[in-house]
Amino acid sequence: MRILLVSAEAVPFAKVGGLADVVGSLPAALRQSGLDARVIIPGYGFIEHLKYQISRLFSFDFGHKFGSTRVDVYTCVYDGVPFYFVQAWPYFGNERAVYLGWNEDVPRFIFFNQVVLAAAWQLRERLGWFPDVFHVHDWHTALLPFLLADSRWKQEWQHTASVLTIHNIAYQGNHVGGYLWQTGIPTRDHHLLRQFNLTDNMLGIATAYCDIVTTVSPRYATEIQYPYAGYELAGLIRARASDLRGILNGIDTTLWNPETDPYLISRYHAGSFEEQRIINKRHLQSYCRLPIRDDVPVIGVVSRLTRQKGLDLALPALHRLLAETDVQFVLLGTGDADLEYELGWLALRFPEKARVFLTFDGALSQHIYSGCDIFLMPSHFEPCGIGQMIAMRYGALPLVRETGGLADTVINYDNGDGDVGTGFVFQWEEPEAVLGTLRWALETYYNRPKAWRRMQRRAMQMDLSWSSSAGQYIEVYELATRRLKGEA
Repeated sequence: MRILLVSAEAVPFAKVGGLADVVGSLPAALRQSGLDARVIIPGYGFIEHLKYQISRLFSFDFGHKFGSTRVDVYTCVYDGVPFYFVQAWPYFGNERAVYLGWNEDVPRFIFFNQVVLAAAWQLRERLGWFPDVFHVHDWHTALLPFLLADSRWKQEWQHTASVLTIHNIAYQGNHVGGYLWQTGIPTRDHHLLRQFNLTDNMLGIATAYCDIVTTVSPRYATEIQYPYAGYELAGLIRARASDLRGILNGIDTTLWNPETDPYLISRYHAGSFEEQRIINKRHLQSYCRLPIRDDVPVIGVVSRLTRQKGLDLALPALHRLLAETDVQFVLLGTGDADLEYELGWLALRFPEKARVFLTFDGALSQHIYSGCDIFLMPSHFEPCGIGQMIAMRYGALPLVRETGGLADTVINYDNGDGDVGTGFVFQWEEPEAVLGTLRWALETYYNRPKAWRRMQRRAMQMDLSWSSSAGQYIEVYELATRRLKGEA
């Protein structure tokens, strides 16, 4: 089976969030299972062609409403996966960032959707390769299921299926009708789009026209069927509930591996972390110019600084905790200006206890994962999240809110004998809930060290790889293609 994953991001070439991690690592797992999975993304100007040995594969002229554009398709093989990069004036090839702002991104990605369909046809004509399934991700590629359905009057397209994965339903590409009209996109007349008034919503269009809808965790698949988490699409999602699957993301356990991580001062595994991990904690404290103390728990955060991540809940709790308790706090991230200001003020108020780095630093993130004791992730909503999975892989116990993928991956600590749990979970969206759960975690750290070590070992031994999830995606691909052939 031939699968073409279509995305705005994919590691290591272009990354803003977790979408890139999924699209960069899932195809390798699919290929290990015997599928011919490939990836196509925009050929952004910042992608390093020399570093990744990217070369031009072919060019073609793409006709559109305003004339004709030359499209260049580049390629390379990374981690055994063929990647394709589309460059076309004036949209892709010169930019220095993945996203440029709504007014620029909407026409760029509408154009990208159109060009991907044409590029797939060129792959068929030139290489003899044509996808059985287009696997599209989030609103940036959400026109493809509609364009594919609109092309099925041609015999060559009749048995090509589409699968949509929703990584974050809060970003939908809404109110784009004018752009669609300007670029000559046909009218979207699906009855579900008319029923819920979503004909100009990119993610809604994909949800209505794709063969199967997936989300990045089972819990999130349930949550988005309700207005609180589904926003304007909740009714449409419920209407397609029989075609909805929640498949938990995995992580690349070869990349995220404390036994081989080149950034770590001291490498370790589930059998040696008790002796070796403390060395990384001391290094983190030294790097942050905090007192080097083995007995003081370190709370770590690696996050985008947005309201979604729940830092508005955490800040009041952290102010009280740092004032009242012998604890240290380290944060790495960038984002909303108001959150950056509040976190900067926290660090100024507690110079001997807190350090805040308002930047992106891959090496420092690894030091935080491998050196902190508690990894704080109090998200208002979290479709899946990989921060908590990386933290567990590195022996840091996550403290999370019970939502989305956090609820699916973190097992709450059993306050009895300590033989159940891989972290600490709270439910209510209140600073007091964060504070109370942090105090509970610290009490466990100080008074139940053996239970804490057992939790660390269980967390490090969890199977967080793509092996199970890749198998579920294969089942989805097979179901989608069988339906088109009238076999399911």
